[in-house]
Amino acid sequence: MAGNSQRRGRRLTPKAGAPKGSGGKNKDSLTGRGRTLPADERPWHKAYSGTEKLPQRTAWKQDKERRAAAEEGRSPKIGKPGTKDTTWGKGTKGAVPARSAGGGRGRPAAGRGGPRVAPGRKSNPARDTPELLVGRNPVLESLRAAVPATALYTAQGIDMDDRVNEIVRTAADRGIAILEISRAELDRMTGGVLHQGVGLQVPPFAYEPFEDLLAAALEQSAPLLVALDGVTDPRNLGAVIRSAAAFGAQGVFVPERRAAGITATAWRTSAGAAARVPVAQVTNLTRSLKACRDAGFVVVGLDADGDTELYDLEAAVGPLVVVVGSEGRGLSRLVGETCDLTVSIPMVSEVESLNASVAAAVTLAEVARRRAVEG
Repeated sequence: MAGNSQRRGRRLTPKAGAPKGSGGKNKDSLTGRGRTLPADERPWHKAYSGTEKLPQRTAWKQDKERRAAAEEGRSPKIGKPGTKDTTWGKGTKGAVPARSAGGGRGRPAAGRGGPRVAPGRKSNPARDTPELLVGRNPVLESLRAAVPATALYTAQGIDMDDRVNEIVRTAADRGIAILEISRAELDRMTGGVLHQGVGLQVPPFAYEPFEDLLAAALEQSAPLLVALDGVTDPRNLGAVIRSAAAFGAQGVFVPERRAAGITATAWRTSAGAAARVPVAQVTNLTRSLKACRDAGFVVVGLDADGDTELYDLEAAVGPLVVVVGSEGRGLSRLVGETCDLTVSIPMVSEVESLNASVAAAVTLAEVARRRAVEG
């Protein structure tokens, strides 16, 4: 009888061995690559914080991120070149640092790099702590507008141009403490924001109690208040406060949560008006608007689809609260239902809506015009 060697389809080659993965002969392809570098050790990454020479491409990425962060009013998400030692383990190609106490796998030994934090980030400051306003133009504008300040920080070796000279002279005339510190210390204080060698310390803003704000407005012959519903950009808040001061409003109130507060950016944008116009923070905006209605105010919400045009607003001459919605979604549902009426601003073009601060300025200007005519 024929055996298996005589059957059809018999195997003519040896059986395959074990699969060749990283544990087989192909493991040699991984030799010498070492650990995967974190972002702050990659010279080509914007988060690079190493001590070696900064590549031109990386410097361009970091500068681009600084400009974007300055426009958006946030800390740039970049590294701090020169702050992290990246020269360890350079002697052997592909060498991986030995595991040590506190060092972790594939990381330098303890004490060489310090705590690992996200590059360009800093912890959120408490509400009752001062802020630093940075940049030569912003600091100079704030000093010219008499924004309250407690200290001026200048970096050692700063280029003394006309702006810096005026900054130092104005601060000295106002009795503001002038402190010269190292550029590295100023970098640490500002969390990596491009500061141009100067920083102005602004004290925590003193908010007015809402009850006092309401009572003070009612003492005027033509009470006018402005409420902001979810405006999160401090520049818009500062611009609204500036418009409120320009057109005779007695105060502004904003929610405590999910809304911008008076920060250094808002101080600067208001051009000092935040020192003249009372600003209150309220726990519940809807409840505060109802309190205004009970006190005799007409609550008007700005809405692109409002049922009344601004130029037909007869209530402008009486006690009035103008409610400005957020930059994106406008008035929230509950706030819109609390308003006595919604007002739209007539526009001749196809622009969908105006910026929150611009809409507030246009409305307050029309209210002031109507009151001047009626008065």
